Amino acid sequence: MFDIEKVRADFPVLDQQLYGKPLVYLDNAATTQKPQCVIDAISHYYEADNANVHRGVHTLSERATAGYEGARKIIAGFFNARCEREVIFTRGATEAINLVASSWGGANVRAGDEVLITHMEHHSNIVPWQMLCEHVGATLKVVPINAQGELIMEAFEELLSERTRLVGVVHMSNALGTINPISTIIEKAHAVGAKVLVDGAQAAAHVAVDVQALDVDFYVTSAHKMYGPTGIGVLIAKESILKTMPPYQGGGDMIRVVTFDKTEFNDLPYKFEAGTPHISGAIGFGRAIEYIQSIGFDAIEKREKELLAYATAKAEVFDGLRQIGTAREKACVLSFVLDGVHPHDLGTILDREAVAIRAGHHCAMPVMDFFKVPATARASFSLYNTEAEVDALFAALKKAQEIFA
Repeated sequence: MFDIEKVRADFPVLDQQLYGKPLVYLDNAATTQKPQCVIDAISHYYEADNANVHRGVHTLSERATAGYEGARKIIAGFFNARCEREVIFTRGATEAINLVASSWGGANVRAGDEVLITHMEHHSNIVPWQMLCEHVGATLKVVPINAQGELIMEAFEELLSERTRLVGVVHMSNALGTINPISTIIEKAHAVGAKVLVDGAQAAAHVAVDVQALDVDFYVTSAHKMYGPTGIGVLIAKESILKTMPPYQGGGDMIRVVTFDKTEFNDLPYKFEAGTPHISGAIGFGRAIEYIQSIGFDAIEKREKELLAYATAKAEVFDGLRQIGTAREKACVLSFVLDGVHPHDLGTILDREAVAIRAGHHCAMPVMDFFKVPATARASFSLYNTEAEVDALFAALKKAQEIFA
């Protein structure tokens, strides 16, 4: 049984009041809160094991290295990577995409080639490919979406060609909640010889991901959207591809031998991990994944679907509210506009009611342009949210309407 009170008790930040009201945190698509076990794991590292990894022979360094590499093993198992060498620690999904665009893209995309992305991408999966295409003379193409916020798959198939070198697609849209058919996209992209990068920053905390079953070339995500710390994420990529890619950055730990004439690079995964890593972040990330596993995706998906259905039913009958993104396959995100109230004003009013939502373009300006709105209000749900908090959201929306009436 899913014990919501027990789950909420795991997250100390939720036990507080703002402006005399209990906090209602509905900004999970921006970042999730952290369970006490993650906070404790990070604190323990700094209190007991603080040392650099890989280079030291003393006890603290050996314990820090064991924690850091242990997290890599946990992550590899969680995503069913073929081996731990396929797990590259980065500062987050954004850096992971930039790594692929710079290293793999710089070596494999040339003038006349095409990179195919979608209209619902986060800026992090747009700008690096724009920069690459401008640099090498390639063409960036975009798969359109429909009024429900779904990819138009017929257009995707028409845009795919033998010139397509890479398809970049978000697994779950942060602005719309749409879950894309990435398995089909990967299969069709591979049929024309293209590689596929999936931005899993929003999806990985909500749905099980098996990179081998998907046969995905590159999968990226960020810990802070998975109940882990900020500033840490991963690139999971096929070892056969990583071996052919040049290093992304130079410095310590990504080398085997350095002379003034030549540098011999380290083995995977260290070839792509220059400098002192975010050791405590990796350890916290590993503990966050263990927390997700302790609850299980069956329970998480069931709970979050119930919340989204409850909130959607309320939204559909709320006077003056228009939902942005009504895909048949979606999760955890309710984006909307309210007649007569700018989303930024709405976010401020709701904050005074102790309801935390996101208001803005959500780093997805092309999505806002498509729906012809400057911004949306976005409530995003997680496993620790409740129906009572959804009720508080809509009570606060009603108050905002009354203020602007």
